[in-house]
Amino acid sequence: MELTLVILNSFCGFISQNLDLIIEILGVIVGLFYLYYEYKASSLLWIAGIIMPAISLSVYYRAGLYADFGINVYYLIAAVYGWIYWKYKGSKKREAELPITRMPAKAWVIGALAFAVAEGVIYYILVTFTDSNVPGWDTFTTALSIVGMWLLAKKYVEQWLSWILVDIVSAGLYIYKGIYFYSALYALYTVIAVFGYFKWIKLMKDEQNKSL
Repeated sequence: MELTLVILNSFCGFISQNLDLIIEILGVIVGLFYLYYEYKASSLLWIAGIIMPAISLSVYYRAGLYADFGINVYYLIAAVYGWIYWKYKGSKKREAELPITRMPAKAWVIGALAFAVAEGVIYYILVTFTDSNVPGWDTFTTALSIVGMWLLAKKYVEQWLSWILVDIVSAGLYIYKGIYFYSALYALYTVIAVFGYFKWIKLMKDEQNKSL
């Protein structure tokens, strides 16, 4: 009995002392599942997309990345929306899931305006109400991520281009902030995003050929 208590106390002590590291590792593991399902254009990515933000909230808050903290609340909502949109729109078109498509001109305009508005609002909030020491970079990745999640929910191929930019900047930002596991994850994201872009182009062409 005493041995069990000693082991339990040691385990709890280890968890308490390394909580941030454990949360980062869990976030990386879930992030890898997210990447895999996004690469495969599977709606299962939205399940990981719900879990990962919940894990990441603590990491970003402790690191003082308040815009990233806020964006993860948006990610949770967007993941639910994305799951429903992919399934609902796909069934309306008598397809298993929403098909992959290119961005129409209207989407480019909406995306650009959304990015500009988000950039201005988030930067003002960070500079005025937080002690963030990287408001410019934090704002850029957050604003572009908002647009990227919308593009992903619409299942546009070009969503990968936004993530390539976000991932490159984020990897450097997390090194600066000392969040090394997340930095490594986002470096990996960058590589997979490049491959994902070309993978989705192939999947889109295959879907179009099947519909002929």
